Amino acid sequence: MKAVRLHGPRDLRVDALNEPGQPGTGDVLLRVGAVGICGSDLHMVLDGRIGDTVFTSPLVIGHEFMGTITAVGEGALDGSQRPLRVGQRVAVDPSTPCGHCEICERGYPNLCPNHTFYGVYPTPGALQECMIVHGQNCFPIPDSIGDGAGTLLETLGVAIHAVDLGKLRVAETVAVIGCGPVGMLIVKLALLAGSSVVYAFDKFPWRVEKAQKWGAQAYHADSVDPLKTVMEATGGRGVDVAFEAGWADESVQLAADMARCGGRLVLVGIPGDDRLYLRHSTARRKGLTIRMSRRMKHTYPRAIRLATSGAMDLDDLISETVPLDQAPTAFDKNLRYEAGVQKIIIKVT
Repeated sequence: MKAVRLHGPRDLRVDALNEPGQPGTGDVLLRVGAVGICGSDLHMVLDGRIGDTVFTSPLVIGHEFMGTITAVGEGALDGSQRPLRVGQRVAVDPSTPCGHCEICERGYPNLCPNHTFYGVYPTPGALQECMIVHGQNCFPIPDSIGDGAGTLLETLGVAIHAVDLGKLRVAETVAVIGCGPVGMLIVKLALLAGSSVVYAFDKFPWRVEKAQKWGAQAYHADSVDPLKTVMEATGGRGVDVAFEAGWADESVQLAADMARCGGRLVLVGIPGDDRLYLRHSTARRKGLTIRMSRRMKHTYPRAIRLATSGAMDLDDLISETVPLDQAPTAFDKNLRYEAGVQKIIIKVT
């Protein structure tokens, strides 16, 4: 079967791999339908690592994915503890916590130190025609959710978790730095949660336009002074909650500067150099509550309900769909942020 593997920084290749075989107890065999390109994937392709996790051998990448079950192992249950069956279309949570450590027992499976993650070394990901996944990671999706939107349920789950950490209240004000897919979904969720206004900033004009269409007061970050814009709009108060969902360099300090005294700062973006840039005095003197957002906590059911209710148009984020053979070219296009790139979907089968 065909698969796309990362052999080193900027070295993606379409390879031939053996079929995965039959699923064991609790697992299912999946015919992968579609995979989304995520910002964390771009970090891995660009640097050959994500944070301090380094690739030391070729690995199939891709963790935003959905597919159709073609075989079911004994006792395989989905993420809501319901039996899985052949023919079901499912979205897949890429993270598998151990479920038994202190952190999992305390209700933080997204922080499990013993977890595995599809598409992050050394666990193969979804840019392959077939793969075996744990049943507990699968969430059946209705026909009303297309394959591309099915991959974006993972992205939406990340955004839901970030908004949960921000503890938004009705009529509060919000700033979002970075209008990529996660940032855009945070914008929409903040408005759905009752925020009175969302100020959004990005470096790419097509993303700014999209954020404006989705209801944000959005600005091109290189055409205005983002901090001055927020402070003038709020009478010098700042916003209740600031989300950094972009390039995670000086933008972290910018988000902290935008937050009001006693406000909340939620950091979602991943810095390429694995460093946090924030003046201690800003956070200390404002008494900021700072939350570091990592992945999600059982948000797929909520994401599916949002997508099926019509409250969230995930298809509107998809800028292009390409076949598996063109995945290396698609990653290169995304790394260069060609005009119009928002979310590229790889159609696998």
